[in-house]
Amino acid sequence: MKSEIFYKNPKSILNKGTGFLSGYTHSLNPYTGCSFSCSYCYVRQMPVSLFREGGQWGSWVDVKNGAADILKKEIVKAKKKGSVTIFMSSSTDPYQPIEHKETVTRSILEVLVETPPDFLLVQTRSPLVCRDIDLLQQLREKVRVSMTIETDSEIIRKYFSPEAPPIQARIKALQILADAGIPTQVAIAPLLPSGEYFPHKLKPIVNRICIDDFFLGDGSGGKRTKKIGIDKKFIELGLEEWYSTCAYKIVYKRFKEVFNEDQIYLSQAGFEP
Repeated sequence: MKSEIFYKNPKSILNKGTGFLSGYTHSLNPYTGCSFSCSYCYVRQMPVSLFREGGQWGSWVDVKNGAADILKKEIVKAKKKGSVTIFMSSSTDPYQPIEHKETVTRSILEVLVETPPDFLLVQTRSPLVCRDIDLLQQLREKVRVSMTIETDSEIIRKYFSPEAPPIQARIKALQILADAGIPTQVAIAPLLPSGEYFPHKLKPIVNRICIDDFFLGDGSGGKRTKKIGIDKKFIELGLEEWYSTCAYKIVYKRFKEVFNEDQIYLSQAGFEP
């Protein structure tokens, strides 16, 4: 799906961390909308999507003009009030395809290198994050890149998120980040059907795993995801058992056999600063 691009002039760029992100002082979204258009994305059921005229989720992306200049002012004010922890991003992917051209996310990182927050979590599923290793390295222990890898199956990935980067490309990106000394984690979020060797594929390159599902992590106990109709996609695949409140236990058990228990986090705890 090709996304229509719009240019907006926001008045602010930092939002107060609330709800699932209450552990952060702020969230930051370089864009509104996301061309990865994952079928299960809970943002489909949020006002930013529901009340958008002209186009379904994934068919449009708003580029935030002047985001870096706005951030320069806002972060200075925020730091005067105390600790600043930022989650980037909560309702878009900061490294979706348009970032190649617009570089809004890179401009934001340049500001954060000059005026570092106490902690920055970069949540993405895109190997494009590797482009900014030079900036991420300067943030040192104050940053963590959380790479979404919901499954180890390309068949499953293509069924649920055909516009998103291939699984192997994400694993390769993690290796590049690790080799560069960037703190990383894998976010198995939302949890999709995977194989028993999934943990073994990740063990050589990462030492922190966050497991989250549709029920713990969509901010509504699974109600938003239910409205999207994701349960029907599992039924179509004959994998109904993976769409349940207990499915995460299967994956957690597999990972506990390969990773130390203190390296595995569940839902909100895995995204905390």
